[in-house]
Amino acid sequence: MRAVVMHSPGDVRVEDRPDPTIVDPTDAVIRLTATCICGSDLWPYRGVEPVDHTNMGHEYVGVVEQVGEDVRTVAVGDFVVGSFVTSDNTCEICQAGYQSKCVHAEFVSVASGTQAQLARIPHADGTLVATPGQPDADLIPSLLAASDVLGTGWFAAVAAEVGPGKTVVVVGDGAVGLMGVLAARELGAERIIAMSRHADRQALAREFGATDIVEERGAAGVARITELTGGLGAHSVIEAVGTEESMLQAIRSTRGGGHVGFVGVAHEGVSLPLDELFFAEVHLHGGPAPVRRFLPELIRMIWERRIDPGKVFDLTLPLEDAAEGYRAMDERRAIKVLLTL
Repeated sequence: MRAVVMHSPGDVRVEDRPDPTIVDPTDAVIRLTATCICGSDLWPYRGVEPVDHTNMGHEYVGVVEQVGEDVRTVAVGDFVVGSFVTSDNTCEICQAGYQSKCVHAEFVSVASGTQAQLARIPHADGTLVATPGQPDADLIPSLLAASDVLGTGWFAAVAAEVGPGKTVVVVGDGAVGLMGVLAARELGAERIIAMSRHADRQALAREFGATDIVEERGAAGVARITELTGGLGAHSVIEAVGTEESMLQAIRSTRGGGHVGFVGVAHEGVSLPLDELFFAEVHLHGGPAPVRRFLPELIRMIWERRIDPGKVFDLTLPLEDAAEGYRAMDERRAIKVLLTL
C-alpha cells in the first residue's frame, strides 16, 4: 500500500509499505476513503517532537475489509468512523466517558498510521462506529472531521460547561478551535467570541456560530474580553492551542467560578503559575478528547445534515501530494488538508 512516512522534520514522503493484517482477534483492517493532516502532525514536522521514519496519521474514515474473530459490532463492508485513540469501550474508565484513558488506550498512529490506503484498527468494537449506510460523497469530509477535530472541539466545549445563556470564548482559530465554535453553537451558547487574526478563519468562525471576533492577543486580548463581558470574563473558555501564552490567556479570560476546557497539546517548557491558578478560582478540565464518547451523536447530526463540520477542510489533495499538504498547513496557507485516496 501507499502510506505517508515522515523521515525527519520537514521530510515527508509517500512510500510503499506492507499492507496491514489482523494481529489480534479484536482488530479490524479498513480501506481508507479519506484521511487528513492534523495540526498536531506539525509538531514533529517542525522538530518540536522526535520523528524518525514514522508512519503518519490518526484521522480516518473508510470501509471495513477484514475483521478478527472476536469483532462483533462492525462487519466487512461497513463504512466506519473511528477515534484517534483506541478503546475497548467496556472498562470502567470507558463507561465513565473517558475512552481516551481506556486501560487499552493507544494512539491509532502507533498501531498503524492512517495517512495510508489501509490501516489496522485495534479494539475495533470499541474504537469504530458504523454509519447507517454508505454515505453520500459530500458527507465524507464531515464524517472525517468527527474522527478527531470535531470530537475534540466538542469535548472542549463540554469540558468548559458550555450551555444556554452562557458566553463562550474560543482561544485558537485552527481546526479544533473552529470546531469548538460549532460545538458551542450546538450546545446553546448565547454568545461566542472567537479570538482570531486571520480573515479566512474569522469568516468560517462566523459561519459556524461566532457572534464576535477579537483580534488582540495576550494582555490586550484579555482586556478586550473583559470589556465585552462587562468586567466579569466569560462563563466558558475553550483553549485549543497548547502554548503557555494561550493557556494563560484562556484562564485570564474566564470569570471566577467559570470553566476552561483545554485540548491544545502542550509541550516541554510550557508551565503555569500555581499561585495565579489558585486565586483565579476557575475550573480546568481537558486533555486528549474521548472522541468515542461523542461519535454516535456526531455521526447522527452529520447524517441528518444538521451540521457541516467538513467545511473546515479548505484544501484537498491526493495522498501522493501529502508533502505539499504539510507545507500548506505549516505556512498557514490552509486550515486543514483532506487527503483523498
